[in-house]
Amino acid sequence: MSSPIANGDEPTENGDTESRREAATPDDLIPEVSYDDLNGSKPPTLQNPLSGEEIHLDPAMASVPVEVFPAERDTDDEITEKLRRQGVKIGKGLVAPRVFWPAFIVILLVAVLSLVFPDAMGGAFNNANAWISDTLGWYYMLIISAFVVFVVAVAFSKLGTIKLGRANDKPEFGLFAWFAMLFSAGMGIGLIFYGVGEPVTYATIGGNPSWDGSEQELAGLAMAQTFVHWGLHPWAIYAVIGLALAYAIHRRGRPVSIRWALEPIFGNRVKGWVGDVIDIIAIFGTVFGIATSLGLGVSQIAAGMQAIGVVGGVDTTLLVVLIVVITLLATISVVSGLGAGIKWLSNINLSLAGVLLISVLLLGPTLFLLRNFVQSLGVYLAEVMHMSLDVGAYAGADTHEWLSGWTLFYWGWWIAWAPFVGVFIARISRGRTVRQFIAGVLLVPTAVGFLWFSVMGGAGIFRQMFGAGDLVQSDEDGVPSVSPEGSLFTVLQDLPLGQILSVLAVIIVAIFFITSSDSGSLVVDMLASGGHPNPPVWSRLVWALLEGALALALLVAGGSEALSALQAGSLITALPFSVVMILMAIALVKALSYELKTLEHRESVERLERVADYFSGRISSSGYLQEYVDDRIDYRISRTRGLLRRQSSRGSE
Repeated sequence: MSSPIANGDEPTENGDTESRREAATPDDLIPEVSYDDLNGSKPPTLQNPLSGEEIHLDPAMASVPVEVFPAERDTDDEITEKLRRQGVKIGKGLVAPRVFWPAFIVILLVAVLSLVFPDAMGGAFNNANAWISDTLGWYYMLIISAFVVFVVAVAFSKLGTIKLGRANDKPEFGLFAWFAMLFSAGMGIGLIFYGVGEPVTYATIGGNPSWDGSEQELAGLAMAQTFVHWGLHPWAIYAVIGLALAYAIHRRGRPVSIRWALEPIFGNRVKGWVGDVIDIIAIFGTVFGIATSLGLGVSQIAAGMQAIGVVGGVDTTLLVVLIVVITLLATISVVSGLGAGIKWLSNINLSLAGVLLISVLLLGPTLFLLRNFVQSLGVYLAEVMHMSLDVGAYAGADTHEWLSGWTLFYWGWWIAWAPFVGVFIARISRGRTVRQFIAGVLLVPTAVGFLWFSVMGGAGIFRQMFGAGDLVQSDEDGVPSVSPEGSLFTVLQDLPLGQILSVLAVIIVAIFFITSSDSGSLVVDMLASGGHPNPPVWSRLVWALLEGALALALLVAGGSEALSALQAGSLITALPFSVVMILMAIALVKALSYELKTLEHRESVERLERVADYFSGRISSSGYLQEYVDDRIDYRISRTRGLLRRQSSRGSE
């Protein structure tokens, strides 16, 4: 995955957005109350004048005071001062020392140990991966499916009407631009790397061992399983964290940091060690997720270079050289401050990916690819529930091994990526309602992913089933396999303009590598700097180098099983952050429900004031209060009397 446009401050399409934000009044915000107002006594309350319901004001879910609400026109020093007034502890070098240094030291230690003791660390990674898969595989499958249900339920509930911003905030970007940026967040190295290889593997030699059926039926199941891995499920993960962050940032005025999304649960403790641990866990996941993508990226660049004849073969030395060179290019972009240039480069790369997709669709078996899209969508809709919760309870060890290498790896990878993508989509979604946010985040990237795999994967399946049939290769021991990094270039080389398309694919992967490292280091640096939108360049440089070093270390530690080491790194770091995400979902519902009650209170007060104004106007105009008598016949069931009640009533008369 990649979120390249996360660099720097996004431009606004609505020029007057900032003036509207500056003109906002406290009436636009959730009722303000500070932790000092509690002071060990009963919290202040609001009472709904119509229902009589009492609302206990809670600073953990209130907006921050207007004077410390971050604004886009603030200077870096003003932002730093506002962060400190909100309780963020920023030390020397403008980083949060209790977050930056622990995260940096632990990740650096893992990288160094992996380089010095590659066999031991590789074994440790794989053993940890095996334990998590065997023991907690059911947990990953359950929570990912639960996240899908959760975000859909929130979207269709009353909570979906709440705006991610102040009452008069308008969306910062137009609908098309917003959709394009969501697409860019979901378009990255992973789709290029697995676009052909994953569906072909499932359809031929590497599908779920519990599947059964003809070659055609297995191909349909292969596409459906790919859709599960790249469709609603990962984007539900991103929607949970993105929505929680967007609400905390744009509605409550909190910094861009994971801890503040959990303030409704932990309260003032998020300013202490609890919040530090949450941000450190988020940094772990993000760095390992980025390192996994970078490792996959260099593997595919090397395969592409071999396909177009630049190198004769691929080995560890070539991968190391590629990581070093491309990490240095990403580092140069960080040091030079070419944020705007990187954003333009990202947009151009997105366009190149579109050109590649359309080229394969038009130059390949077009009719088959269109049919493949429609039929695969049907199989997905028929199988999605089963595939989402298939933990291999009645299957053997081979099924558990398959789930570990594919589905569980993806769930861990998406969770590890969640802080990165979540921060990005949160920052670009100010002014949207909760319902609009969830609909856009779930539907647009999912549709794009389905189309991408239907075309790229369909081209691979067509070649294997009806064409050359050379995507499945056997090694020296006769074990068949599909090269995920090389199969793309095998398919492209056989198309018209194949050499040009192969070069284009290499360029796309290389640019995604650079932009992922650059913007990824920005997000990590923001988390390590207390949520400052413009963290110091020196620390951003440190994280860019560390991400490259970790990718290199995981490849070296994995040796011939480098991909397994990358997968293990993501799955391991995702485990603690999955707990954080569950807490974020709970905190989000708690905060949204709290605001819904305050909105209902405000509407009740306004309704009562309008009624009072109406009658006061009638009295002042007529000079007296007219009495209105309700002379309607009472036809309520309770007014119908039996014989005894009728006689009693007459007797009383």
